[in-house]
Amino acid sequence: MSAGWLCIAGLGPGDAAMRTPEVAQALDQATDVVGYIPYVARVAPRDGLRLHPSDNRQELARAQAALAMAAAGRRVVVVSSGDPGVFAMASAVFEALEAAPAWQQLDIRVLPGITAMLAAAARAGAPLGHDFCAINLSDNLKPAATVEARVRAAAMADFAMAFYNPRSASRPDGFARILALLRATCEPERLVIFARAVGTPEEQLRTVTLDQARPEMADMRTVVLVGNAATRRVGRFVYTPRAAR
Repeated sequence: MSAGWLCIAGLGPGDAAMRTPEVAQALDQATDVVGYIPYVARVAPRDGLRLHPSDNRQELARAQAALAMAAAGRRVVVVSSGDPGVFAMASAVFEALEAAPAWQQLDIRVLPGITAMLAAAARAGAPLGHDFCAINLSDNLKPAATVEARVRAAAMADFAMAFYNPRSASRPDGFARILALLRATCEPERLVIFARAVGTPEEQLRTVTLDQARPEMADMRTVVLVGNAATRRVGRFVYTPRAAR
């Protein structure tokens, strides 16, 4: 069997048109695709391709399985939504690789994708046009106190912010605390964009001021973009000037 390889690929936010040609080529050449169930479902089945969907909380086991298949000579693509290096599978693969020195000489490549925050920002205009940060609001992999400390520091530094995983059925109250924290730090007219399922038929985009923002406006398919103090509207668009204040 010829030498195997492993690609860690970003499928983009949803629409296949937002998938890079490099990722499409890797999928065309793959013998196996590994990933979270809904992301693997975005890969078209074909003869000679094995699909390996798994649950969302099996990242490390998924990475180990992908590395083992590549070591056995398979051509493996580990898929993530958006970009694989942004709150996604690239870190899990390298964590598994760190514990397995025998696999460290494998042919491994990371193929970038369009992130949800960048797709959402493009739909809105240019709200991330100056300094910004991305924060995962889920406390599954870090304490809630750490999440809140990072949001507070970013708000005090006047970054524009992109929030991933703002609210779920198991975390109904965390986003309310984040909004309260922002209201204690930022002016009430600060612009907040709720971008849900960008790049899919269910896409929704809503821009409100901070004092109008409500927790129920977000769910796990929503990216929340918060402007900095200079972010403003121009027509139907939102943008942040590039000149520093």
